[in-house]
Amino acid sequence: MISSHTVIAVMGATGHTGQFVVNEVLRRGLSVVAVGRSAARLGQTMPASVLRRVAVVDDLASLERAFAGCAVVINCAGPFLDTALPVARAALRAGCHYIDVTAEQPSAQASFAELDAPAREAGRVVIPAAAFYGGLADLLASALATKGEIDEITVAIGLDRWWPTEGTRKTGERNKAPRLVVKDGHLVPLQPSAEVPDWVFSKPLGQQAMIDMSFSEVITMAHHLKVREVRSLLNRSALADIRDASTPPPTATDDLGRSAQRFELVVRLVQNGRTKTVGVRGQDIYAVTAPIVTEVALRLLAPSYRRSGALAVAEAVDPLDLIRSLHGSALQLFGVPLAG
Repeated sequence: MISSHTVIAVMGATGHTGQFVVNEVLRRGLSVVAVGRSAARLGQTMPASVLRRVAVVDDLASLERAFAGCAVVINCAGPFLDTALPVARAALRAGCHYIDVTAEQPSAQASFAELDAPAREAGRVVIPAAAFYGGLADLLASALATKGEIDEITVAIGLDRWWPTEGTRKTGERNKAPRLVVKDGHLVPLQPSAEVPDWVFSKPLGQQAMIDMSFSEVITMAHHLKVREVRSLLNRSALADIRDASTPPPTATDDLGRSAQRFELVVRLVQNGRTKTVGVRGQDIYAVTAPIVTEVALRLLAPSYRRSGALAVAEAVDPLDLIRSLHGSALQLFGVPLAG
């Protein structure tokens, strides 16, 4: 499906998630350009066979040079409030599709609002939030939905631990915008409920105390699904981990570099009087982002791909097809028979 000359640029390649993405692209037999701010850091972290280019976010010309000759740019360099717009604009000027992995709601909103026209003019797509946060719940909800208005979507995320990366901590310090949810079909500021029912996940997570905690999936779903209410929940123990300054960063425990963290993400959708539920479970929320964005990139690079504009991931690709491609390798599906 993909030409051997296809090249994918990974911005922020030396970061925790960026290294997972570089390795996944290489595993698929594709060429990759590793882009980062430091030549020394690129040399320390990248395989000798990988082409490396230095670029900085506040220098558009350096970004365009870094992306020259590439077909897709995957941006893993946060905080995305600072990087998404300049990196995406440089990608479009270089003739590339753009994907990022933001969990930041304001960043995803800005990409949809400011990059749709430039992307259409360039004949390329811009896809914000195509990762564990943002993309995965959007894909699952879109696979469940039928035509017409959706009454309610609830996303429940359970992590047995959350070991935050340096980038996650920097993003938390940078992003102080109020979190948004969907009420009566509109994005409104989150008003956390004092009483959030527990959620029962599969073992070993089991029953978990939850809290309202919305990420970029609210923005991606609201962008293209006609839905009256979207609510996103996170287990309280994971939030406590990330709020504790002494919680260490993730440590590799296998040959793929994944931490021991286990996750489960469940989407419950109510439409036309029916309630449908689907979920995924797997290992390491940062690591699982790599196969998700790589599968998206592969579909953008298909010769028959013709879409353009700023799109949610489930608009840009067939959600059911992409989920099925991940089942059994990157994650395990359960619930309705989407994997059949």
